[in-house]
Amino acid sequence: MSGRSSDEPTPAEPGPPHRTEPLDRPSPAAYRLPPAVRLAAAWSVAVILFITVGGLIVYALVALRAATVPLFLALLGTALLYPVMPWLVRRGLSRGLAAGLTCAVLVAAVFGVLAVLTNSLVHSAPQIAHSLQQAGDQIAERLGPLGDRIKYALSQSAGSGSSLVSSLADGVLSGLGLATQVITGSVLALALVFFFLRDGHRGDELVRSVLPDERADTVIACGLKAFAAMAGFMRGTTLIALIDATFITTGLLILDVPGAAGLGALVFLGAFVPFIGAFLSGTVAVLVALADGGLSRALWTLGVVLAVQMVEGNVLQPMIQSRTVELHPATIMIAVVAGSGVAGILGALLAVPLSAAGLGIINVLRSRPGPGGPSRGAGSPAGGAAADG
Repeated sequence: MSGRSSDEPTPAEPGPPHRTEPLDRPSPAAYRLPPAVRLAAAWSVAVILFITVGGLIVYALVALRAATVPLFLALLGTALLYPVMPWLVRRGLSRGLAAGLTCAVLVAAVFGVLAVLTNSLVHSAPQIAHSLQQAGDQIAERLGPLGDRIKYALSQSAGSGSSLVSSLADGVLSGLGLATQVITGSVLALALVFFFLRDGHRGDELVRSVLPDERADTVIACGLKAFAAMAGFMRGTTLIALIDATFITTGLLILDVPGAAGLGALVFLGAFVPFIGAFLSGTVAVLVALADGGLSRALWTLGVVLAVQMVEGNVLQPMIQSRTVELHPATIMIAVVAGSGVAGILGALLAVPLSAAGLGIINVLRSRPGPGGPSRGAGSPAGGAAADG
């Protein structure tokens, strides 16, 4: 029997062959993107998702505008009229009767304002159109070929402006479908205003019956803040529009500018479309003054318009709307342009209050306490601030 000497080494057990890594192969960490690139990619995905969801929501709102437009108008009307409810209830009226009385006053006020504005525009439209045509002739004489183009634009706008009211009236009377939509939307908006006024105080109970306490508090705070922002915009804009129209109309009457009543009506309506409405109505007033009284009267009219706008921007806006509508002017301009692009004049009217409501909701969500952490905002809760506003 042959054996192995104890001094001989024992052979190693056979195993898998050892593979050495090549020296030039990069490590897995080399394939990772830099942290800045990964962060940018994550934010890009989030922005794309946000834009997609926002676009779908806007598309749905526009597609369902037969219901969403009366809803938004009813919310704005409710925000404007809701402070009347406690005053009526304290005097012994039931909430249903108080809401019905408030809606009746709203209908009377709307019809009264529309009658005054329509009467002013109908009687002043021929004068304004004629003055715009004369202004185009004067500008064309001074500016040559460029003036001819401006004259053509003014003649087009004058012709459309002089027949604006009659065209709208003829369209409503001849178009049964449009008239039906307007009447249906108005009735729906009025009914929603009534129900919001009567049952608005039960909103907290409805939210708490559906959501847990913590979620319900957040939703209620967001609703209060958004409602306060819309209410502040409606009350402040209506008051500012009335003040602007009163002072500008008074100045036009003193300067003996033709169609002062109609121009004041345009100023009142234009005040609800920030920046753009004031610019257009002021431009029309200056052109009418230029055609009727020459350059001196046009300069005086421009001074009146600019003085009123400066008082509005530096005194009225900060004093009336600073506590509830905290939007930067650039944000307002972008919102108005985007709203007009999506839904025309109605979109321009609704863009600012909806943006203010959205900003209020974002502020509430930022100030709410995180899970197990203290609130990141200082001061009173957003809901209390909204209620105070």
